[in-house]
Amino acid sequence: MGAPLQTHGQRPFALTKGKIFILVSLAFTYVHRLGINLMCVVPRQQQLTYQYRWWFAHMLPHYKPAIKSAVTTRLQEARQKIPSIHVDWHRDQNPRANYNSSKVALLLEPRYLPHLVPLILHMIYVAPPDWRFVFIGSEKSRTAVGRSFAIKHQQVVGKLDLMTLPKPWDISSKEMVHRLMTDMRFYDEFLPGVEWILKYEADSILCANSGSSLNDWLSWSWAGAPRTLEDRFSGNGGLSLRRVSAIRRVLGFQERFNDSSAEDEWFGHRLWTLPGEKVASGTNGALAVENVYFEKPMGYHIQDGGSNLKDEVWGQRAQRQEIFSYCPELSMIMDMKLERERCPGDRGDGTLNDNGILVGNQKVGDDVKKAEEEARLKAEAETKQKATEEVQKAEAEAKQKAAEEAKQESKGKSENKAVEDTPEDDPELDDQTNALLPGQEKKRPDNGPGSTVLEPSASPTKKAVDTSSGPQADFSTGPNPWPALGSKTSSNGYTEAAPASSNPTAIQPA
Repeated sequence: MGAPLQTHGQRPFALTKGKIFILVSLAFTYVHRLGINLMCVVPRQQQLTYQYRWWFAHMLPHYKPAIKSAVTTRLQEARQKIPSIHVDWHRDQNPRANYNSSKVALLLEPRYLPHLVPLILHMIYVAPPDWRFVFIGSEKSRTAVGRSFAIKHQQVVGKLDLMTLPKPWDISSKEMVHRLMTDMRFYDEFLPGVEWILKYEADSILCANSGSSLNDWLSWSWAGAPRTLEDRFSGNGGLSLRRVSAIRRVLGFQERFNDSSAEDEWFGHRLWTLPGEKVASGTNGALAVENVYFEKPMGYHIQDGGSNLKDEVWGQRAQRQEIFSYCPELSMIMDMKLERERCPGDRGDGTLNDNGILVGNQKVGDDVKKAEEEARLKAEAETKQKATEEVQKAEAEAKQKAAEEAKQESKGKSENKAVEDTPEDDPELDDQTNALLPGQEKKRPDNGPGSTVLEPSASPTKKAVDTSSGPQADFSTGPNPWPALGSKTSSNGYTEAAPASSNPTAIQPA
């Protein structure tokens, strides 16, 4: 390393490494330029190059510390950005030790279902990282699930255990699962040291968009899904968080009878009465949605895989869209169809068009709006037509009523005119004239000319009345002394009218 050209405490003409370096450089430059001058003229650019070399050689010793410091700083910065790598040459033999052994998510499923593998992987992703998972199934379901490479990886890292219970344990039916979950030996033998259990089923799921975590519910003894708003115990077991210490308290003094109530209801009725236990009630402590809807739950339990959906939760299209927008992973566990598998005429709201056929490639939303507009216009037309029919009916009834009144009035005028034209008859005379003696013939004009009929009289006596002018005589007793012309008097005193008489009922004096 060269020292400065001149330093304090040294003689001005003392030889140093820097001076020697400069002298040597000057000598070589002089010789080089001398040789060039002998051969040709040195270009201007080459002369400048030589000058720059002189300046660089002169200034280098002064800037060397600054250059060294800058380079060192850059190297340190680059070294800090290089990631550190730690190689663990002594791997832990028990990978389960990396997780909290007191928190377990449990799934019991004897059937092999196609969505079991994605469901388990999704639950592992959504649950907090310190939770372990246990799958208990039959030989068939355990083998089918264990074929997945993702499941094998989770087994290797100690996150997931696949189990098949030995005999006499059985999970082939719901009743057997109820007996298993209410047996103290199950918790002692297969879940030792576990304090919290997230029990989920093949038709339940946690939502990734939920703002809460399972660790936020660890203070509850039992939390699940309410069946009704007034449900005293809202702990449906399809998707529920349970505290094993509370379960042990119940199993310490009671046992469940076989073929009785379900295990979640059985625990709920007893946990509700235990002092100091925090149990879900109504929407308070509701972990998931099943029959009662509330916004942004932690998960959903789809009863019977979607074959028994409640209208209060799934009946409205807008609410369904909100549910699937918040928790799209529900399509994993529900029996759904693809868009291309929609029925012809499907409006998208659970109803079909009237003709049952979609028009071209029209969007479902446009089709729904068009159908609603058509229904509105149709209703308006029906209302208008009904009002018109009522008006026409009222007018027809008014015309008919007026015609009947006119007809009655005309009929009354005709009857009055007929009464005025008809001469007044004496009622007593009419009775005397129309009355016939017993055996007297009476001619009916409507039966034809010359037809007669015999009708008996009510009384053997008859009043003979002369219709001509003059005094009237009373022949109320005895035989008629003035028989009519052409008639003859019988031995019993009755008079028989002649057939040729023009007025058979008239009685003329002899």
